[in-house]
Amino acid sequence: MKKLIFFISIFIFFPFYVFSNETFLSLKKDKVNVRYGPGFEYPIKYIYNKIDLPIKQIDKKENFRRIIDLKNNSGWIHVSQLKKLNSIIPKEDKILFSKPSNFSKPLAKIEKGRVLLLQNCIEKWCKVKTGSFKGWIKIENTWGLN
Repeated sequence: MKKLIFFISIFIFFPFYVFSNETFLSLKKDKVNVRYGPGFEYPIKYIYNKIDLPIKQIDKKENFRRIIDLKNNSGWIHVSQLKKLNSIIPKEDKILFSKPSNFSKPLAKIEKGRVLLLQNCIEKWCKVKTGSFKGWIKIENTWGLN
């Protein structure tokens, strides 16, 4: 009985999200090494060549973060190569609108997989920039937001 009360009190005073290390981040540079383990002594598994690419942090150990990307590739990246989230990737084709409404003027078709730089988000819409276009997209079915 004491064990049950202990576990219940832990979840009341320390909700589940406190234990979660999952958060979205972006790549800081246009060349980032992903390693097999959390240290420079581990070999390079692959290299990202896309600045601002959104990735999900799923674990951390000292100065390294275990990440996973949209295609379920995973590995370890040094914290100096990461920054606060500033981008998303649509998982399906989207329409870029001039305002956060389906009834506003459509500006462009955004293809799935394109990196979009976040500027502002309200409710189910985010203002993004890509190339020479700026506008609003619905954030449903995108990679990079919690």
